[in-house]
Amino acid sequence: MNIQTITKMLTDAGIEPNEAKIEVKMLLEHFCKYTEKDRLMGLEPENIEIVEAKVQERIKTRMPVQYLIGEAYFMGEFFKVTPDVLIPRDETEILVRRAIDIIKILTPTPTLPVGEGVSVLDIGTGSGCIACTIAKNTDATVLGVDISSDALRVALDNVTKLGINNRAVFRKSNLFEKVRAEEKFDMIISNPPYIPANYEFEPEVLHEPKLALIAEENGLEFYRKITEQAPEFLKPDGILMFELGIGEAELVKAFMEKIFEDIKIEKDLAGIERIIYGKKL
Repeated sequence: MNIQTITKMLTDAGIEPNEAKIEVKMLLEHFCKYTEKDRLMGLEPENIEIVEAKVQERIKTRMPVQYLIGEAYFMGEFFKVTPDVLIPRDETEILVRRAIDIIKILTPTPTLPVGEGVSVLDIGTGSGCIACTIAKNTDATVLGVDISSDALRVALDNVTKLGINNRAVFRKSNLFEKVRAEEKFDMIISNPPYIPANYEFEPEVLHEPKLALIAEENGLEFYRKITEQAPEFLKPDGILMFELGIGEAELVKAFMEKIFEDIKIEKDLAGIERIIYGKKL
């Protein structure tokens, strides 16, 4: 069995060729410590039978490769992922990069003590990839909340892995339920569930937690709830930011413009309106 044969197993099972190559590369790096440099040197991977077995499992179960290896790459870091959390997507990087840009503008000095700088609330933190990435790349402190205890355990593993335990902390909460009234934030950020309940998922997505995917009100439930409650927990001129589902930008804007100003919508590389943010009135 060689790399080409294993890749063909995936393409024969309906995996798009480029995606199949990426998945095999991920499996080889994780299980065989086989890198692109090894390939260019003409070396063959050892223990390739492990990768073959994982590919067979992938084909049989349609389990995403990130769950098979237990990690996903996001903004320069590998994050632990399990079926208890969503797999981080490229689209979410757009949200986080813009958040980091805004936080750096908001930060008054680059050397404030922890707890005295910009504060961020990440709602529906899941794996903690948003909270951890913001904490690692800015001087902000981040509180991540999630209704799932299993998701929060993954987030805690990730914050420990990145060595930012004092910068990103987590709490079990259904939206703002366990956020204290006296806690005020410079930014509230969320990639909420936004897929309508009647949506037909691809087999791979069925392995991800529906709690983090599906929303009532035709996908708009959490945008509305978060927008309505956010002003209570934002400082003056505080920022609310969302990742958007396809076709939801104007609908979410309609919620926000009643309470927020300077609302901006930005597109992803495919031209899809992907993030929205605005300032508290």
